[in-house]
Amino acid sequence: VSCAATPWGELVAVDVKQQKIAWRAPLGTTANLGPTSGARNLGGSMVTATGLVFIGASNDRRVRAFDAKSGKVLWEAGVEASAHSTPITYMGKNGKQYVVMAAAGGTSAGGPEMSDTVVAFALP
Repeated sequence: VSCAATPWGELVAVDVKQQKIAWRAPLGTTANLGPTSGARNLGGSMVTATGLVFIGASNDRRVRAFDAKSGKVLWEAGVEASAHSTPITYMGKNGKQYVVMAAAGGTSAGGPEMSDTVVAFALP
């Protein structure tokens, strides 16, 4: 365990107009330390037009959606291995919007769990 102060991983929003940090939110959970501990991260985020920030990145094998204005976690789901990738979004022929990312793990930041999984989530 790191000797540095927590959180060990964060999602940070920058207000470019005001040139300041808009909000910071712990990203990931370190086992036995709780949701505010953060975790090592490797991967990008993606923001929808409706203000949802999707990110995997953490080594706790979870993907999350944050509110782009407040930094509040709105949703999270477990995946087979850490999603050290940048999500993409697309509109399906059925009119639904999907968020897709690779959840392959196997990185120095994500631990030994590996998978060949690509996950897709439909937005309501």
